[in-house]
Amino acid sequence: MITFDRVTVTYPGASAPALDNVNLAIEEGHLALVIGSTGSGKSTLLRCVNGLVPHFSGGRLNGSVTVDGRSTEQYRPRDLADAVGYVGQDPDASFVADTVEDELAYAMENLGVDPATMRRRVEDVLDTLNLHSLRQRAITTLSGGQRQRVAIGAAFTAAPRALVLDEPTSSLDPVSAEEVLASLARLVHDQGTTILVAEHRLERIVQFADIVVELGAAPGAVRSGTPAAIFATSELAPPVVRLARAAGWAPVPLSVRDARRRAPELRRRLEASTRPPTRTASGDLVARVKGLTAAYGPIPALAEVTVDFNEGEVIAVMGRNGAGKSTLLHHLVGLRRAQRGSVEVLGRSPAALGASEAIRLAGLVPQDPGSLLCAETVSAECRDGDRDGGLPEGTTRTVLDSIVSGISDDTHPKDLSEGQRLALALAIVLAPQPPLLLLDEPTRGLDYGAKERLSHQLRLLAARGHCVVVATHDVELVAEVADRVIVLADGEVITDGPARSVVCHSAGIASQVARILAPAEWLTVEEVAAALLARPQENMTSS
Repeated sequence: MITFDRVTVTYPGASAPALDNVNLAIEEGHLALVIGSTGSGKSTLLRCVNGLVPHFSGGRLNGSVTVDGRSTEQYRPRDLADAVGYVGQDPDASFVADTVEDELAYAMENLGVDPATMRRRVEDVLDTLNLHSLRQRAITTLSGGQRQRVAIGAAFTAAPRALVLDEPTSSLDPVSAEEVLASLARLVHDQGTTILVAEHRLERIVQFADIVVELGAAPGAVRSGTPAAIFATSELAPPVVRLARAAGWAPVPLSVRDARRRAPELRRRLEASTRPPTRTASGDLVARVKGLTAAYGPIPALAEVTVDFNEGEVIAVMGRNGAGKSTLLHHLVGLRRAQRGSVEVLGRSPAALGASEAIRLAGLVPQDPGSLLCAETVSAECRDGDRDGGLPEGTTRTVLDSIVSGISDDTHPKDLSEGQRLALALAIVLAPQPPLLLLDEPTRGLDYGAKERLSHQLRLLAARGHCVVVATHDVELVAEVADRVIVLADGEVITDGPARSVVCHSAGIASQVARILAPAEWLTVEEVAAALLARPQENMTSS
């Protein structure tokens, strides 16, 4: 169905090709998962399938890519629209209509689908992706996760033979992500659709994959195989696989269900082990939200929210798409004024301050990190960040390298991968070390290594007395770094408590380790591995 024959892609000014002599064949009716570190070429590989590379990328492609017997050299993306549906990392870039229903119908109108079929497909997608309540909503009023589901739905409605999805669950809450991935699996199994998907949150998708395509650090280092074969040795592995390795299980399970069947002995080995203590912050108040109410026109966003934010805390704000997480962060940084209630950061209202004063109190990395980037090169962005923050030269670049290394100074920010662009925005906001740091979905496009380095940065900031607030759907990040979890639902605070308690006892936001080892309250592979190492004699006896 999809074939790469000696494909090399080189971008202008690049010191090395993004892909080098890639040979790959994906059969009809398979779900192929593409994995690789941040910046390894996953998005380039995906864009080759519908002809965006090279027709709109500016790069040069040698070799050939064929889809359903058609060469992307001879067929441009518009000529492949009936064969390939594509959803990129930035869904906003694909929207052409004003409302959800019109957007879902747009691709079919261009393909000349008859009205009766159009209506049926729209209704199917509205139900499949739980979008029916958003049918008449303007796309501009949707949350990031809701927009992502609409973009996926628009690709579904055209009924292409192949679907190409780049980070399709990066902005989705765990329940929505599971629904979307289950829908993809049904398309593969029931309709024979071929799906090629790149995803960093492997814990969500591994169990659905038929084959895995791994892109190594070198452009030509590409291998493919069954999930079991690839994850037996891959450095990129979801928590369930890393837990299996720590426990000595072979072969490694790929799903929570299979791991739980292997877990009774491991739970017994851990019974007498001491878990790390629950982290609590005892620092002074940094920010306070009291009775905050907000809306977007007639659409409510926050309802009487009252929360304190203290020094030394890493606080995760969680909840379904549209629950009000981003709205809360926007009020804390002063982008929105309170309709009712109050917001104070170090005793001052951020909305009443000028921009230069506000950013010294609170820094925000929004869901679209590109909105913070306006220079022509990475080095210029870093210099501007140092200047605007009053920092010694090279400070921002040092922070960037600590999250994702190897990004060229001369690269235009628009030419970076989604993860690299996010890392650059994070560095610009992290470098000045504001008292209140706000991150909105900060792990989109980041591989496990980059997330680990980001977690380390956030813990360091908290240890120095800063307050870090992360709005996220990434439950593994929360398990790793959060001291406290606030859960929003329909604009209201429904839970505010210690991370271990909230994560381990909330089925929708539990980490993989918490699910596998429940009812014991273990959060991460690192905790379990440390406990096993502390009891070597029992471990030797058990094995």
